[in-house]
Amino acid sequence: MLIITRNLWKTYRVGSEDVHALRGIDLEVEKGEYFAIMGPSGSGKSTLMNLIGCLDTPTKGEYILNGKAVSKMNDDELAFIRNKEIGFVFQAYNLLPRATALHNVELPLIYSGNGSKDRMEKAKRALAMVDLADRINHKPSELSGGQRQRVAIARALVNEPSIILADEPTGNLDSKVSREIMEVFGKIHDQGNTIIVVTHEQEIADYTQRIIYLRDGKIEKVVRK
Repeated sequence: MLIITRNLWKTYRVGSEDVHALRGIDLEVEKGEYFAIMGPSGSGKSTLMNLIGCLDTPTKGEYILNGKAVSKMNDDELAFIRNKEIGFVFQAYNLLPRATALHNVELPLIYSGNGSKDRMEKAKRALAMVDLADRINHKPSELSGGQRQRVAIARALVNEPSIILADEPTGNLDSKVSREIMEVFGKIHDQGNTIIVVTHEQEIADYTQRIIYLRDGKIEKVVRK
């Protein structure tokens, strides 16, 4: 099992009050799965994504990723896991504006200590996977919104992570380009990648194999395709 969470809680202290963002989430994810996390605002979906992505730690409960007890790791260990095991795709792309597509995709490999030749080859391969082999020297301002998101997806892929985590990946795109981006995710999934999409759009969630609906910090229901 790639991901196991047991009784996962996240509680925030707001003034004198405890706010429970997650209330005992039990989740299992197999390698190669493609699923969506949905729920209304305040349901806990962003909190769950942050915990799965090692951007935050649970208040209590267990999170096991690839056999490693993530919930017990320190900040340095979490940073290593984020870089090696998880590829992030965000709604706002988060690209360096003055860097080319190639350099933006290379960035995670720089942090991993890869040599320049190896970085370039892997970055070119990742850009080819998202059909941007002819745009490697373009900067974000020279690309459309859909192309920028493809660069972000290539950057998420370049370290060959265990999980691609996509947070509202089509939120800034029109419906036609959104469909194109989801087709890219479908192609990546067909190659064996595990993909988790956080979205509030049913149409986007319908591209996946399983939808986990959250409400009030709990799993309300799970729909399998």
